[in-house]
Amino acid sequence: MTNTVDILILSNGPGELTTWVRPVVQALREQIQNQSFQIRISLILSPCPNATGKEVNIARSYPEIDRVQGAEYFWQFLLLGKTQENWDWYQQGVVLFLGGDQFFTLVISKRLGYRSVIYAEWEARWWRYINRFGVMKSEILETIPQGYQGKVEVIGDLMADVALSASNSRISSDIIIGLLPGSKAAKLAQGVPLTLAIVEYLHQKRPQTRFIIPLAPTLDIQTLANFADPQYNPIIANFGGISAELYLGENPYLKTKNNVIIEINTLFPAYNLLSNCQLCLTTVGANTAELGALAVPMIVLLPTQQLDAMRSWDGIPGILANLPGIGSIFAKIINSLVLKTGKFFAWPNIWAKQEIVPELVGKLQPENIGNLVLNYLDHPEQLETMRQRLQQVRGKPGAAQKLAHLIIQESLEQIKS
Repeated sequence: MTNTVDILILSNGPGELTTWVRPVVQALREQIQNQSFQIRISLILSPCPNATGKEVNIARSYPEIDRVQGAEYFWQFLLLGKTQENWDWYQQGVVLFLGGDQFFTLVISKRLGYRSVIYAEWEARWWRYINRFGVMKSEILETIPQGYQGKVEVIGDLMADVALSASNSRISSDIIIGLLPGSKAAKLAQGVPLTLAIVEYLHQKRPQTRFIIPLAPTLDIQTLANFADPQYNPIIANFGGISAELYLGENPYLKTKNNVIIEINTLFPAYNLLSNCQLCLTTVGANTAELGALAVPMIVLLPTQQLDAMRSWDGIPGILANLPGIGSIFAKIINSLVLKTGKFFAWPNIWAKQEIVPELVGKLQPENIGNLVLNYLDHPEQLETMRQRLQQVRGKPGAAQKLAHLIIQESLEQIKS
């Protein structure tokens, strides 16, 4: 019997890596110090429509993880059980689901003969065959037959641990507007020009305001700057032609043609910075969940000047929208249909099933958005109300520690067997 247990984590996109995987592996390494066995943590990524290609590098930057395999080798592993580097496996192990398809957990745990644990944010599936579930809310427990509820523990929201790490970080008295235009080219092409135009408008009205972009871990500074350059990004013309130049140094920034400075923050995660923002302007995606967990007021922007820009749908729509050559046509059709449904795109609104944060969809005009921002700044009580509603809808912190405890329990069960 070996005193080492394999913990195999299945995940997929950048949002899951930063807000789920990271706190869980930290909690695992912390708790294992008090155990009589050791763990080896491996991460295998599955394909994700929101992937940027930098997920492997992000995962390898986490010192808690021992081995990482990219999504391009996933199907080979799922179907044949072979990793690209022919990893060895200990006799004892646990497969942990932290993103992707829960069915993968079932298949892989059965093949390896490991115990299985699923973190279920919205729905717990395959409860007949999975060993344990850590679920976000008690409502999920109620959807599971009574005979299987013993497998389930309500642990809270992994995203809420983000808020815990930044709970006492609001120290700045400056008026700070956070800008999150996206991390992928399709979003940046519209998000950066729109953001620049809004910033110029706000600066005219409130010149003392600071503007900061917390750089996504999957994005480099030069790529961000390219989308502020009209020679690289012709969509700038659709938003008033506002461009900006990049200035590098210890504290890099973008400067618009009218000398408005947008600071670029390269520290990650930027939770302390975000917690000091009065308001954030953000595109759709995992960033709305992070801001929601931090209870940071936000305005969510979904410009449709370039209707084929959004291609991150799940399932068949995502596949069609990303097909080479003809994907743009499918994206326009799909997005046009989806936008007419009136569905919510921001995670806090999805959680609450009502609009907590404004979602602006359509051919957005910088002046209109700027006036909305100014109205919020002139009425801080409205921002406080939004902050309180975000606090109410998010889960309680501590989920990572509870999930790590579940994994260690399953590891001990595996050792005993």
